[in-house]
Amino acid sequence: MTQRELFLRHIAQTSTAPLALEIIKAEGCKLFDVNGKEYIDLIAGISVCNVGHRHPKVIEAIKQQLDAYLHIMVYGEMVESPQVQYAKLLTDHLPASLNSVYFTNSGTEATEGAMKLAKKLTGRTQIIAFKNSYHGSTQGALSVMGDEYWRNAFRPLLPDVLHLNYNSFDELRFITTNTACVIAETIQAEAGIITPQNNWLKALSNRCKETGTLLILDEIQAGFGRTGTLWGFEQFDVVPDIVLLGKALGGGMPLGAFVADKQLMDAFTDNPVLGHITTFGGHPVSCAAGMAAMKVLLEEKLMEEMKAKENLFRSLLVHDKIKSIRSHGLWMATEFDSFETNKKIIDACIEAGVFTDWFLFAANCMRIAPPLKISNKEIENACEIILSKTGII
Repeated sequence: MTQRELFLRHIAQTSTAPLALEIIKAEGCKLFDVNGKEYIDLIAGISVCNVGHRHPKVIEAIKQQLDAYLHIMVYGEMVESPQVQYAKLLTDHLPASLNSVYFTNSGTEATEGAMKLAKKLTGRTQIIAFKNSYHGSTQGALSVMGDEYWRNAFRPLLPDVLHLNYNSFDELRFITTNTACVIAETIQAEAGIITPQNNWLKALSNRCKETGTLLILDEIQAGFGRTGTLWGFEQFDVVPDIVLLGKALGGGMPLGAFVADKQLMDAFTDNPVLGHITTFGGHPVSCAAGMAAMKVLLEEKLMEEMKAKENLFRSLLVHDKIKSIRSHGLWMATEFDSFETNKKIIDACIEAGVFTDWFLFAANCMRIAPPLKISNKEIENACEIILSKTGII
C-alpha cells in the first residue's frame, strides 16, 4: 500500500476530502512533497511557523535539549531549565501583571485551564464568549466556540455559557456580577480577520472591571508578531487578566500556555491541591524550541518589515473577483463571492505551488498567514499565481 492509502486507512480522518499532500521537507517559507514539487507556504501551519520552517537556531535548541533530557515528571514538580527560562523570557515581554505562566500542550488546553482558573477565583459559573469565535475543540473550548454548527452534535456541553456579538457595545450589558470571565479573541481569526472597532475592546475591558469579571484574551493565533506587534492587545490599550498563547509559542513544536498574575495563578495550589495538572504540558523540547523561536523573532526584527509586506500583498491582490481584503499584519482574509469560488481558486493555487486554505467561519475567504520571514519575491510569486488562478475560475 502507498503512504497515501495507509494515511486514509489508519489516520483518523476529520473530513471527507483531506488535502493528503505528502510533504517530506519544509524549509523557510517552502514545502516540498514526495515528488519534489515545491510550494510557497501561505499558512505557516495555521500561524505556527512564524519564524519559518526549521529555523537553524530552533533546530539547534532542539538538538541541545535532546542531549540533556526529555520528559522527567508531571508538570510543575521539577525545576526544568527550558520551562523556567522560557517563562522568564515571555513575562519579560508581557505587562507586569502577566507574570506567571502555566504551560500546556496546546492552545485548546490553555483555554480549558483559563476557564477553570476564572471559575475558581470568582466562584461564579457564567462564561461569556462571542459569536464566530474559535478557542479550540475539546468540550470546554467547544462550549465557548461561537458557532452552533460545530457545537450541536456534541451537546450537552458546559452550561451557563452566553455568546454575544463581537464589536457590539450594547450587548456588553450582559456582562454582570454573575459572570466569571469573558473570553474573546483579540482579533477574530476564523471569522476572517475581524478587528475590534471604535475602542470596543477597551469598553469590554472596562465592563469586566466594573463587574469583577476576568477578561481572557485569546492570542493563540494573534500572538508572536502575527499582527505587527508582539501581542495583538498592545494595539488596543488593553491588558487582559489572563492571556492565552499557543501555535507559534512552540516554534513548530506542540506548546500552549495561559499567563496571569501569580496571585491569581496560585488559586490552583490548594482546595484542591493540584487544581490543574498535565503530564506533558511544557515539554522541555517544546519549551527549548519555542524560546529559540521567540529570540529569533525579536533578534531578527521580523515585525519591523511586516507593514511593508502586508501592503505589498494588498497592492498586488487586485482583481474583480476579490470582493475585499481584511488584514492585520501578515494575516489576511481575501474575500470571494462564495465558498465554491474560493475552494476552486485554492485548489488551483495548490496545484500551481501555493499552499493556502479558508477560514472556519468565513469559508468564502482565502487565508493568507505566511511565515513572517517570507520574502518580497515569494510574495510576488504567490500573488501572481493567486491572480492567474482567480482569472480562470
